[in-house]
Amino acid sequence: MLAKLESRPSVRHCAVTGAFGLALLVAGLPAATASDTGPDLSRFYDQKVTWSACEDMAAPEDLQCGKVTVPLDYDRPEGGTLDLALARYRATGDKRGSVLLNFGGPGGSGVDELVGGGKDFMHLTNGYDVVTFDPRGVGRSSPVTCGPATVDIIEATDGDEKLTDPRDVLRRLREAAADCAKHSGPVLPHIGTVEAARDMDVMRQALGDDRLNYLGFSYGTRLGAVYAARFPDKVGRMVLDGVDTLTEPLTEQGLAGARGQQTALENFLDWCVEDIACPFGQDARQARRLVEQVVASLDSDPVPTAFGEPFSGQDMVGAMGQALYSKELWPSLQRALAQLMEGGDTSGLQGFVSGGVTFPVRAQARAGSGEKAGAGLTDPEDVPMDNLPAALMAINCADDPDRPSAGQVAESLGRLRARYEEASPVFGRYRLTQVLMCHGRPKGTDYIREDVKDLDTAKMLLVGTRGDPATPYRWTEETAERLGPSAVVLDNKGEGHTGYASSECVHRKVDDFLLYGSLPPDGSSCGGEASRGRDE
Repeated sequence: MLAKLESRPSVRHCAVTGAFGLALLVAGLPAATASDTGPDLSRFYDQKVTWSACEDMAAPEDLQCGKVTVPLDYDRPEGGTLDLALARYRATGDKRGSVLLNFGGPGGSGVDELVGGGKDFMHLTNGYDVVTFDPRGVGRSSPVTCGPATVDIIEATDGDEKLTDPRDVLRRLREAAADCAKHSGPVLPHIGTVEAARDMDVMRQALGDDRLNYLGFSYGTRLGAVYAARFPDKVGRMVLDGVDTLTEPLTEQGLAGARGQQTALENFLDWCVEDIACPFGQDARQARRLVEQVVASLDSDPVPTAFGEPFSGQDMVGAMGQALYSKELWPSLQRALAQLMEGGDTSGLQGFVSGGVTFPVRAQARAGSGEKAGAGLTDPEDVPMDNLPAALMAINCADDPDRPSAGQVAESLGRLRARYEEASPVFGRYRLTQVLMCHGRPKGTDYIREDVKDLDTAKMLLVGTRGDPATPYRWTEETAERLGPSAVVLDNKGEGHTGYASSECVHRKVDDFLLYGSLPPDGSSCGGEASRGRDE
């Protein structure tokens, strides 16, 4: 799923600081390679993970950290390696293996998310080590960065007058893409979901599991589906929550996101105006007009922030968009908007912006600057500020085979802009930026569109939420049909992005499947029960 770029240091999640410790013990006997006909990968499949304390005051004491080593290029495994950061909570009950988590993004650090939201998964430790990872190019795993080009990318598409000269916009994006390649180093050409899926199979073996048990959210559902296509006989109990599309181009993904977030905004405002403290008054229609006016005003005259950078209307849109992924954040969003409206204080809104679309867990702020591939894990303080948006762009572009020419983009941009503004007067321009970000980058793989279908695997549970603003429910239905009889759909008749964190029913059914193999009937539903709450 797509999200707007954000480079401000005030809105980063926190990394786990401190050493991850030793991580690999190489076994003496050769293991099977991932392919009977491809290059010899036995030295990677021979690994066993060594776990140690995360040595960070921000990390819970019972969280352990480690790493695995994977080839930079699976076609040339002798040509360099990457270290990938892992974290886990150990099983407390009778251990039956591991369950691997991916929280979405793309570009989100799994380690950071488990630090911030691990309590949501503690029931799974009744049978599993609960494990997550930073994918290649993300967090401590050879993080990519665009350096100063991140700001150039934002500025190239920021403002009505710039979009009226699409050829100049595309020229600046091509220059920015070249800068991203220069600053990211050798990992950038080898980033993407297909490579991450192959990395997960190395992890599976290193964790000692014959089959991969997996829980993926949002973008993590795309990653899980690709793994299932690439390694069908290695699929264990797999859950995909907030199901991503496997077929729609970035243009259509952006439109779906704009429509979903516009609906979520209108639902939020309907709720807000029932409260006398709503900063937009007590009339929903007037509140919608006022939101549009405030966004336009801030785009024309941004307000200063505590960090010296201006806060624009598009920054406000980005912050609202992130908060709208979870209904539980609505009270906090209302307070943050009141701070802005009443005193020009942007700090509350800035706290919402993460740069990607992920499973909604609590997290703190991270910082750093990057390190090149093959140099081991990157120190937390050296993770680049722009790593999340840089990785999001790199992975989405690596997964997308469409590369219209500059002339085609320039000719169609006016019509496309009209479609986005019709989809959402608030989020349309924000989302339109996403369709331009792959310009100047190499064409992505067609594997996901062409080959991830008609799977012969163990049963997989797909959870779709009817009111999901990021991954519309129809994507769950379309992906299930595409994957074939292996896919079992659970219909969550609720609101918010993904169901595991917000619905007791979804949470229970997912845990029952992962822990006990109890799979709900295809087409069964959750809905009507109270949402799972969090302290505000």
